[in-house]
Amino acid sequence: MSTALNAARRSRELDELDSATGPVDVLVIGGGVTGAGIALDAASRGLSVVLAEKHDLAFGTSRWSSKLVHGGLRYLASGQVGIAHESAVERGILIDHTAPHLVRALPQIIPLHATVRPRDALLTRAGFLAGDALRAAAHTSARTLPRSRRVTGAEVARHAPTVRAEGLRGGLMGWDGQLTDDVRLVVALARTAAGHGAKVLTRAAASQVTGGGAVVTDTLTGREIDVSARLVVNATGVWAADVASGLRLRPSRGTHLVVSQEAFGGLTAGLTVPVPGHFGRYVFALPVPDGRVYVGLTDEDAPGPVPDEPEPADSEITFLLDTINRALARRLTRQDVLGTYSGLRPLLDTGSDETSDLSRKHQVIVGADGLLTVVGGKLTTYRRMAQDALDAGVRRAGLTVGECRTRRLPVVGAASRAELDRVDAPTRLLRRYGTEAVEVLALDDRQRISAATEHTMGELRFAVEREGALDVADLLDRRTRIGLDPAARVSAHAAAEAALTP
Repeated sequence: MSTALNAARRSRELDELDSATGPVDVLVIGGGVTGAGIALDAASRGLSVVLAEKHDLAFGTSRWSSKLVHGGLRYLASGQVGIAHESAVERGILIDHTAPHLVRALPQIIPLHATVRPRDALLTRAGFLAGDALRAAAHTSARTLPRSRRVTGAEVARHAPTVRAEGLRGGLMGWDGQLTDDVRLVVALARTAAGHGAKVLTRAAASQVTGGGAVVTDTLTGREIDVSARLVVNATGVWAADVASGLRLRPSRGTHLVVSQEAFGGLTAGLTVPVPGHFGRYVFALPVPDGRVYVGLTDEDAPGPVPDEPEPADSEITFLLDTINRALARRLTRQDVLGTYSGLRPLLDTGSDETSDLSRKHQVIVGADGLLTVVGGKLTTYRRMAQDALDAGVRRAGLTVGECRTRRLPVVGAASRAELDRVDAPTRLLRRYGTEAVEVLALDDRQRISAATEHTMGELRFAVEREGALDVADLLDRRTRIGLDPAARVSAHAAAEAALTP
């Protein structure tokens, strides 16, 4: 079956769903990374699947991550060895099997200035060595993620030219995984699920949700469809308590700044700066496509109603700038900030004083009516979250299925690194589309859609024809991330409208 998602397929599959006479095996509510992962797991096991997303794929928390596929090193510091090992295993699966085109090895450097005490440097070095042990235990090759090491001041400057030279006594380098973009992973998972027969429906709001089904409303037309299902999974993240009664979530807000690469002089590693007074907490500056750097991450309590698009507090912007500036020769100011973004982590409320103390371990909860809810976790471990949720659900529903296949199941565009090297396409496109890069090239003449972005008209057309983009926001804010720079978004708006025109 085709992996293409588009308006025509959406309309056809809504009609099929409306005329269906029996229940589907699995109804997944929520089109983030967890929901898309569950849909793929279920469809690849031969189950009939409907995924209903109120907005667009990756509309919520899944698009607001740091774009890191991390091995769980921070969890070792708090004694969460199981979560750390799980993270390292899932990182290896993503980088070697699921999406080698979307994940690459990224060096991360901690500059050792006078503000980093020798004792803390030794403890951090020990932590990096423990990370090496985690990588080996997860069976990820050192050729994929090299071993950590001490580096000279000159090597720090080569990777991070704007680091302050005064008082620099070298640095520590470790390696982790980095996604080209988190939305691209979600879209790839959803399209792969569609290729296995799943109905992936955006602008499809679920209401009256029970363990036996829901009313799915096409928000573009208002049509309501009663969908019965043998298993219903609530994968709505920070909105999970709105769907399943009795849940107590405590959302935590993580904020990033979007800064031009020019301000960092060509950063090629993740610049990692310790947060004063909080051993094991860091602020990162991460080089990303389109000439940008993301600076993050905060961890702030976010009580109250959950907004569709969270906004950072002014204090978070100040905190991120002040912390990263501790390592820089030229201080960043608010004039260097092109944009910001914030996401909410769907954490279970355990009564801890600080959200940073809440466990990132995912939880699978079965309601009295059989509705299954999955919360917690993080982007790196989405696959394991999906497997655990589906395993629990099929047991309860009495569905007969085979074993999980997603440990070795590549998404659309994925191939071995040797095969990717043979694809005749620019590196930038290979890292976004993998083997499908040649199909993107066939749709345009490689001209940028504006001077403010590297994206081309072919990418926008591909998003409409193959990736389920239905409007300008889908194109600029999710299929591409042009919208993270408001000025660039304005310059690309006309091109996005043109791509949507038949």
